[in-house]
Amino acid sequence: MLIRTHSCALMGVAAIPITIEVNVDMGINFHLVGLPDSAVKESQQRIESALKSNGYKMPGKKVVINMAPADIRKEGSAYDLPIAIGILIASEQIQTHENTDDYYITGELSLDGTLQPVRGALPIALEAKKRGKRGVILPVQNAREAAIVDGIEILGVENLRQVIRFFDEHEPIEPTVINTQEEFKKKLNEYEFDFSDVKGQENIKRALEIAAAGGHNAILIGPPGSGKTMLAKRLPSILPPLTLEEALETTKIHSVAGKMSRYSTIISVRPFRSPHHTISDVALVGGGANPQPGEISLAHNGVLFLDELPEFKRTVLEVMRQPLEERAVTISRARYTVDFPASFMFIAAMNPCPCGNYNHPTLECTCGQVNVQRYLSKISGPLMDRIDLHVEVVPVSHEELASTKPVEKSASIRQRVVAAREIQRVRFAESPKTFCNAQMSSKMVRQYCSIDETGQQMLKAAMDKLGLSARAFDRILKVARTIADLDNSAEIELGHLSEAINFRSLDRDNWGR
Repeated sequence: MLIRTHSCALMGVAAIPITIEVNVDMGINFHLVGLPDSAVKESQQRIESALKSNGYKMPGKKVVINMAPADIRKEGSAYDLPIAIGILIASEQIQTHENTDDYYITGELSLDGTLQPVRGALPIALEAKKRGKRGVILPVQNAREAAIVDGIEILGVENLRQVIRFFDEHEPIEPTVINTQEEFKKKLNEYEFDFSDVKGQENIKRALEIAAAGGHNAILIGPPGSGKTMLAKRLPSILPPLTLEEALETTKIHSVAGKMSRYSTIISVRPFRSPHHTISDVALVGGGANPQPGEISLAHNGVLFLDELPEFKRTVLEVMRQPLEERAVTISRARYTVDFPASFMFIAAMNPCPCGNYNHPTLECTCGQVNVQRYLSKISGPLMDRIDLHVEVVPVSHEELASTKPVEKSASIRQRVVAAREIQRVRFAESPKTFCNAQMSSKMVRQYCSIDETGQQMLKAAMDKLGLSARAFDRILKVARTIADLDNSAEIELGHLSEAINFRSLDRDNWGR
């Protein structure tokens, strides 16, 4: 008897429908075809044990299972449940009162028939809705995550027995229902860290406000203990709230990567990813034999923070250059190519020298100029070229730390950032791939960042006197445009341009000498 069940394979952040054809006929042996990997092939032992534990058996006949389309590699253990149900129906051990064509089925079986969670529940649910399916049957641990997709039934089950009763005895499974809008709004403004915790450092707060308002990349350079990491961790609290579309896109990536917990639904706050400097290039940008999203994709619509930037391997930093420009990662294999989104704000922190005391107001640097230059040269020019704001951080004085003066909260800074982003949204309404000033092309810079003759003279003098590189020209104009937006100014004024020039400290010829 031939029976078909349906599941999905993951390709990048998308789900691809897979039809599982099970035929039980005269003969012997178990045949699994359709380009399965080792984890799929091992399903025979898991399924056989799970069936026996629940009072059923693997048919003593020839069992042929084809996973179509056969030219797509099937990976992972999520096919255990649809294969087991297909075998039971094809061997007539159960009768189906529900049409298996109406459901996508996914889940890993334990030896006793309980279900283990799988990756990619949200993309599978989205694909089910797109294909007009009635619902998805999946482990209960993934149910809340998938239930943010409305219009279909999300049936979370704990074990194989529940699924058998659903098909054989018409015993209903209570659908998991989530109010997506309510879940999205519930934690929209909940942040662990707030700028009101930071004493002093007003110039650094100003720099991060500009970075948030224009989507600019920034590097914080200063001695140990000056507050670089503490400030960076608070950046998401002043970024504009996620839109529902951004939240769904971000949740899809984390779902595919298996980062969603049992009680997770939708990611409603911007991600903040801070990998250790021992990370590999594949772990950072994504890839592997079975391509998975890396840290830069997990930071999509949020912040990627690299602390102690010179300690990262040179190859790791260099692979970021293209994603910083393209805002996506393309991973190619012999048979297929997958794309992972990677639109993130890049924030880095570093000491100015190996001992950390270069330019310290009170402590003396013991490194020497050669060691300082060698340390700074670990960051390549092309990578530094993609960082708009260079922010020098100095230690906070005792008077500032002991001050009881009220400090501005993240909420009020965020209001100014949101107002500036709204100006940019209107400005780039006709440019579907541009959302903030940092994403402007050279043509857009000429169009939206015009300055008068006095401003041109100031910029020319700054480039000559401070030894600024030619690559800093567009970056300065983009930052100046953001500063003008924060001031709700239609034109870039001299004050805006002057402040933007001050944020190119690492481009100065005499810095570190």
